[in-house]
Amino acid sequence: MTLTSEVRAGGISLSETPRASVVTLWGEIDSALRNEASAALAGAFQRDQPVVVDASRVTFIDSAGIAFLVQLCRIGQDEGLTVSLHDPPSAVREALRTLQLDPLVAG
Repeated sequence: MTLTSEVRAGGISLSETPRASVVTLWGEIDSALRNEASAALAGAFQRDQPVVVDASRVTFIDSAGIAFLVQLCRIGQDEGLTVSLHDPPSAVREALRTLQLDPLVAG
């Protein structure tokens, strides 16, 4: 009998500080994280606090990951809350710039 364990290539989590909701991204941010993205999105704006997206440990991001960032920013704008992208690696910055989304997802 062979036991297999799921190896996570990336993740999205939500935590709270006294002054912000923090969405932390790490590893590969892609469509496999759909459920985690939905949960983070649902919880990020419940406290009426600014949202900080910590992308410092992202190694890869695809269109689903970019769509998640855009959705966070648009909901934040609609709610009148600041959403900031903290320390994105060059791959994330370049993807946003290429798609001309860097003004929306300001760091």
